[in-house]
Parts: sequence; structure tokens; C-alpha cells
Amino acid sequence: MSKFHFELQHTDPGTGARAGRWHTPHGIVDTPAFMPVGTLGTVKGLLPEQLAQAGAQMVLANTYHLALRPGADVVADLGGLHNFMNWKGPILTDSGGFQVFSLAKLSKLTDDHVAFRSHIDGRLLELSPEKAVEIQEQLGADCIMCLDECPPHDVDTDRLKLAVERTRVWAARCRDAQKRDDQALFGIVQGGIDRSLRETSAEGLLPLDFPGYAIGGLSVGEDPQDMYRTLDYTTPLLPEQKPRYLMGVGRPVDLVEGILRGVDLFDCVMPTRNGRNAMAFTSFGSVKIRNAKYQRDPEPLDPEGPSDVGRTYSKGYLRHLFMAGEMLGPILLSWHNIAFYQHLVRELRQAIFENRSAEFRATQLVRWGMEP
Repeated sequence: MSKFHFELQHTDPGTGARAGRWHTPHGIVDTPAFMPVGTLGTVKGLLPEQLAQAGAQMVLANTYHLALRPGADVVADLGGLHNFMNWKGPILTDSGGFQVFSLAKLSKLTDDHVAFRSHIDGRLLELSPEKAVEIQEQLGADCIMCLDECPPHDVDTDRLKLAVERTRVWAARCRDAQKRDDQALFGIVQGGIDRSLRETSAEGLLPLDFPGYAIGGLSVGEDPQDMYRTLDYTTPLLPEQKPRYLMGVGRPVDLVEGILRGVDLFDCVMPTRNGRNAMAFTSFGSVKIRNAKYQRDPEPLDPEGPSDVGRTYSKGYLRHLFMAGEMLGPILLSWHNIAFYQHLVRELRQAIFENRSAEFRATQLVRWGMEP
């Protein structure tokens, strides 16, 4: 019997937004869900206990980065990622496919594998589909990803076709290489914003019968409206009874738009990266806390928000922490932003059960000062 089970609990008939429950070896994930990014086995600046208090159910780590440092064998010797980073809940590892895009200047891509020159010390790391699976099996995450090719958004059609076909072939090689039965291996649909190529990619992956499917190659520079249109025709291609994961997305508005198009899982560095850089997401839009107008502001950051940070600390104090270079500032805003994201998806999940996800979207956009 599979150690994974996705239970689709309700779909809002007005939008197609889904509420589900994904059972994994390390616990249940109520969807839609947002996964904080812990690339190197840590969500920067936050303890696992703080992540749990903020409402995080599942976190993400990265194959490429952990293979370089400390090494997948080291993580395995120390009991696998869950013990290594002291996170008891589910973990997903990306395969390194995104680094084909983000570290293009340090990599060489062939039909067989991708060869990287380490951004740390220049040593060679070759990732084939088989090697990517082997590393992820050593790391021991609950959910692992096929190695794929994530091309830039502005490449020509021939280049996109090549990436779609390579991703299909690599997915089959990943499936054949998998040995562990306690990890859910996801296929990744590519194709840029080209509808026919997205359909081709899905058609090539569905016969492989993965336990879940991801949508890759978005939020890589294309216009947000192009991303939403791509989701409009891509998510219906994916199996209804399996989780759907939109990789590397994104802004709070992108989560809302993605959920209303049938996506279940998300990840992005944005809440913690922005938090480290003095930007907070709040109930009424983003706040750049370094702005001089907050110097003497005694009001809490987000008195109506979900986090103790937002309700407790004044904007004046938070600004002081950043202006003084105190490490507490990035920690507090990162924690607040993660809590904000978790609250957002929980509230939208409840709205889905009540068939009011469209109303939720309209209300949120107005509160954030955006056009509904």
C-alpha cells in the first residue's frame, strides 16, 4: 500500500479552487499549502519551532546545494534531512533543475546530464536524472522531484520543444532509477507559456503515473497575466486526484490566483528574502519598514494580522532594528511573513469549503490596493 494518499475534500464550483489533504510518511498537509524554502536545510533565521508556530506544515530543501555542502552522504550519515535539520514534518526536495536556469553560466547541458561548476569552489558536479534521484534518496525527503530542464521565458519555440522533450525523457529515467518506496516522485510539466507545448509535456508525463505533478517554468520573468493564463489551461491537464504543485511562486496575489486555478502546493523564497530586506507583507499590503515615515510610528506592524510580531512590535521599533543592523529585525520580519503566508492559504482553504473563493480573492485585492 502506498505511503502517500491525496484526499480531495472539496472543489469550489465557481472557480475550481481545491481543498485537500495529503497524507505523507511524516504527517498530513492540508492543501492549499505554502512551503517555506530551506535551501540548505534551514529556513534562514528561523528555528523549526518558529516555522511550526507560524503554521508551516511542510518545508523545501534543494538537491544541488545540499549535494555541494555538506554532501548528501553526510546528511544520510546524520539520519537524513528530518533529523539533520530537526524538522519533524514533511519535506520536499527540488532536483536541481531550477539551477539549470538560475546558474546557466556555471553549467553545461546535454541530453544525458547537466554539469555544474560549483558556485562555492568551482569543483564539478554532474547531475543526471539517476544521480538526482540517488542524491534525493540519500537526503530522505518525503517528496522528491524529477530532474527537468527549466528554460528562460524568452527562448524560441524550438528551444522550448527541446526542453519539453528532454524533461519527458529525464522523467522516465528518474522513475526507473527510484528505489525507495517512501518518497513521492513528482513529474514536472514544462512548456513556457505555449499552450500546445504544455499539452505535449503533460501528455508525455501522465502515462508515467507519478503520485503528483508540478508545474515548472513559470515565475521566471514572464508577465504575471501570462502566468495566470498558462495556469488556466495547464492545471486542467493534471490528474484531479493527485496533488498539483506550482514551483517557485510567489507573491501573495500569485498564491491566490494560482489556488483559484486549481493549484494545491506552492513554495517561494519571497517571504523570508523580503523579510531579510526589511519588507513585510501585511493585511493591507506590503510595508517597506526602512522608510523614514515609520521612524516615530508607534502602531503595530499589522494589528489585524495573524502573527504575534505584527500585533506586538511597533513599526518604529522594527525600523530601528534594521537601521541599527540588528539581526532581530530580519528574524522578526521573516517570521511575520511566513505566518502571513500560512494564514492566507488557511483562510482561502476555508473559503473554498464555503464556495466563496472568488469573493475572497476580490476582497483581498481591494485590501491590498489592487484591481479586483
